[in-house]
Amino acid sequence: MNILGFDPGRDKCGVAVVGDGGKLHYHEVVLAENAIAIVTELLPQYQVTTLVMGNQTTAKTWKQQLSSQLPDLEIHLVDERYSSLEARDRYWQMYPPNILQRLIPQGMRLPPRPVDDLVAILLIERYLANSSQ
Repeated sequence: MNILGFDPGRDKCGVAVVGDGGKLHYHEVVLAENAIAIVTELLPQYQVTTLVMGNQTTAKTWKQQLSSQLPDLEIHLVDERYSSLEARDRYWQMYPPNILQRLIPQGMRLPPRPVDDLVAILLIERYLANSSQ
């Protein structure tokens, strides 16, 4: 079972697809205006039947848009509080800092790119953690 994670935003969105065993198939930060088209492409490509998305910024509007354009898609809202901070830490786990970056305390290090896609991965992990309880 592949799950698509979606971190909705006004200008950009994070998108990720995670499969069985937590295998990461895809992750990208996309422009908000292209997000639904990209999600629509990914669904058949990865045989996704479930989408999980953050419940904060613009979530209600995004859920309505996704539901109207993709009526067969199962959509679950997930608590996304503190996910951006957690995504920063995840960035440095996935892409370890170089020697100079290590001199900066981790809490002060800023990733060199947006981490909305990593938030989408974290939302999937939170969904799976809550659904297995």
